[in-house]
Amino acid sequence: MREETGWSDLVIEDGVLCLWEHDFTRAGVPVRQHEHIYLAYAPHREPAGDLTAAHAEDRIERWRWWSPADLAAGHEPLWPPQLPELLAAVRRPGAPASPVDLGFVPNGPAVEG
Repeated sequence: MREETGWSDLVIEDGVLCLWEHDFTRAGVPVRQHEHIYLAYAPHREPAGDLTAAHAEDRIERWRWWSPADLAAGHEPLWPPQLPELLAAVRRPGAPASPVDLGFVPNGPAVEG
């Protein structure tokens, strides 16, 4: 969380939401990334500190809050692609007792917004 938002005051109470792996290319090198997606609750606020250099290095072009409707609308690619469904399931009964393992998820086509 700190890497992408600068926030260091959040407590992750519910643990890991899901596990997944995917392929992408960084600097011309194919990469298979294994990820743990954590569930945390935070107030609606802007990132803290100067993250310009870190975001540029990671090619993060913009930062914004997403509503559940925004996520489900499919206007932008999401990682993992199942994120709207996973979050909808959490809003109903709460976080899963154990992480949902999505396994390998091939990249789909980029969605133009």
